[in-house]
Amino acid sequence: MKALVIGATGATGKDLVQQLLHDTDFEQVDIFVRKPVDIQHNKLAVHVINFDHPEEWKNAVKGDVAFSCLGTTLKAAGSKEAQRKVDFNYQYEFAKAARENNVNDYILVSAYGADPKSKIFYSKMKGELETAVKELHFEKITIFKPGMLERKDSERTGEVLGSRIIKFANKIGLFESQKPLPTDVLAKAMINSSKIKSNGYSSVKLGNIFAFAEKSND
Repeated sequence: MKALVIGATGATGKDLVQQLLHDTDFEQVDIFVRKPVDIQHNKLAVHVINFDHPEEWKNAVKGDVAFSCLGTTLKAAGSKEAQRKVDFNYQYEFAKAARENNVNDYILVSAYGADPKSKIFYSKMKGELETAVKELHFEKITIFKPGMLERKDSERTGEVLGSRIIKFANKIGLFESQKPLPTDVLAKAMINSSKIKSNGYSSVKLGNIFAFAEKSND
């Protein structure tokens, strides 16, 4: 298979790309990034693009399965408008290009609580993206809705503190359905979902993501 990835330089994306490169079911991995990366591999093709100009790169979005794990924080983006550009516009344009190029399988990382009717900006934006991508009518679409992610070497202070609190609560039997999700586990679950022969829409939440990561596709 040929995999297409956006968000390849983020925590989940890095784990995803490394796993794809070492997975014998994938012959080629194309990543679409804003800046050059240091990764080199005979299966890897790097497309350095300007996401603001999809007409320049949309024809390159061709393959068997597309993975979207692009995202930013409000702090990093600087404004809600800038965050929406990354978390909605860029992802939607990539999904649209994939659909127009007959990519049949689309895998999207969304968020727990995503809801287009939410009064919370982030949850509403993620919900609107889910709706927009589903309306592109891929033959198969899987949307992962993780809760708190456990990133390697995370610099997000609130995330690190929150993860520690929930882990402590887990040890005493609390919030077991909300335990932090390591990004490499999420990446494995995404890859496993791409190997399931099915059609239609699937939503994978929280604890079920751990189960997906453990699935055998032999």
